[in-house]
Amino acid sequence: MVVYRWTKDTRLPAAGARLALGKALAHLGVEEETREDAELVVSELVANAGEHACGPYEVRLQRILSAWVCEVQDGDPELPQLPQLPLNPLFSPEEGSRGGGLDSLLSLLGERGRGLQVVHQLTGGGWGFCRTGATKVAWFVVCAVAP
Repeated sequence: MVVYRWTKDTRLPAAGARLALGKALAHLGVEEETREDAELVVSELVANAGEHACGPYEVRLQRILSAWVCEVQDGDPELPQLPQLPLNPLFSPEEGSRGGGLDSLLSLLGERGRGLQVVHQLTGGGWGFCRTGATKVAWFVVCAVAP
């Protein structure tokens, strides 16, 4: 099912995608914490699509086997180069650098290139990209479907 479409002219597409996906997942009975993680992931993937690829753009939600999978499709068939993603937690505290406060956190989060690491952590590695003819899809597993 298509939950959201946007173009290069759409204002705040990441916010629109978060809202639309959240509503769809709530309607399907997905738990709030899982919805919140999915909304963060879709926000990152929509922002990446808008920045790095041409339209048309679409967010879809579908049941595949025993899971709900969210797809973000754009009009560029080229698959991105994926960074080497760490196996350990993304933001492990280091004793020597504690106490930097909000400024420290915002500085760390403001660095480019961390979005897919956040996607990787929030999805437990259940995400990726695939080519679909003349387009590509970024996908992630939202949750298992209750029997």
